[in-house]
Amino acid sequence: MSHPFEGDPVFDLHVGGKMDIRSTVGLGTRDDLSLAYTPGVARVCEAIATDPSMTRYYTWVPNTVAVVTDGTAVLGLGDIGPAAAMPVMEGKAVLFKAFGGVDAVPICLATTDVEEIIETVVRLAPSFGGINLEDISAPRCFEIEARLKELLDIPVFHDDQHGTAVVALAALQNALVLTGRSAGSTRVVIQGAGAAGVAVAKILLEAGVRDLAVLDRQGVLHSSRHDLTPVKRALAERTADVFDRSGTLADAMAGADVYIGVSGGTVPEEIVASMADEAIIFGLANPNPEVHPDVAHRHARVVATGRSDFPNQINNVLAFPGIFRGAFDVGATAITEGMKLAAASALAGLVGDDLAEDLIVPSPFDPRVGPAVSSAVSEAARADGVATR
Repeated sequence: MSHPFEGDPVFDLHVGGKMDIRSTVGLGTRDDLSLAYTPGVARVCEAIATDPSMTRYYTWVPNTVAVVTDGTAVLGLGDIGPAAAMPVMEGKAVLFKAFGGVDAVPICLATTDVEEIIETVVRLAPSFGGINLEDISAPRCFEIEARLKELLDIPVFHDDQHGTAVVALAALQNALVLTGRSAGSTRVVIQGAGAAGVAVAKILLEAGVRDLAVLDRQGVLHSSRHDLTPVKRALAERTADVFDRSGTLADAMAGADVYIGVSGGTVPEEIVASMADEAIIFGLANPNPEVHPDVAHRHARVVATGRSDFPNQINNVLAFPGIFRGAFDVGATAITEGMKLAAASALAGLVGDDLAEDLIVPSPFDPRVGPAVSSAVSEAARADGVATR
């Protein structure tokens, strides 16, 4: 099949899309047809109508996630719309299958209205065992996720928030071990108060970090500011207000132990140099980290990025396939904070005795990742009371 960019290996790989749907049953005879479709299928439909829980045995629903976007915050490309978002959503779906054995269907919505997105997903929900929200811009993503979690009894997970947060926490736990720090006495700066920044801040608080400052373009989120959204104000009260930290990035970074960038900006080297000894720097913006590794290594002991061509890639694929696999395995009705913390600890633990400055998270191709995360998540789901089997 010829195409406009023929010969370009990236476009060649995407010809016809990256996924298809295949039958798991044979249809070679009349008997096959009568079992898979009419009249046999009617008996299965009647059983489910009598007891909807039968879907867990006789449909693909309990192992299938909807990957839903409105195309407003795609990768580092921004608001490119639903049609242009489809290659990313297909990619997410194939990662679900390859790394978690989870079936996934990409759904790109032609609306950016919060109410319309919520209504659409609620109406689609009977077809899916879980909802993975993807590339929806902040602050709308917070309300959409929160409302869907209230309305649905299946896992709802905004990966740009929580997938990033889980892997960042796993990496940080190991970086703290390397540098001899404890979470409760470590001073952390997060640059970026969008979907990822807010979620990373919240999971770090859950994990025991106390001294934490989150910044947006106007500086540290502190309650003295009068321009904060409700989400940012609530976060300020739990972070910078506690130690009364305010001001600019330069103010926050002086003496800080950890920098986590999820903003896409650039941090001047003189500000990086003001951090504490044996600093930890995670510049997660793609394709250009907030602090380039060459700069970071001059001033920090542990450096991570979101890129695959540098060591210590903070890659969401380490988390979301195993999280949904673990949730589905026990019929979880939600994904709790405990399940996310368990996923992070499982990832951190896989590094084990190989822990080093250039190895603080496992490789996505480590075959232990999916099973370790899913097992930890299943156990946490039972402990948190959201497992149904």
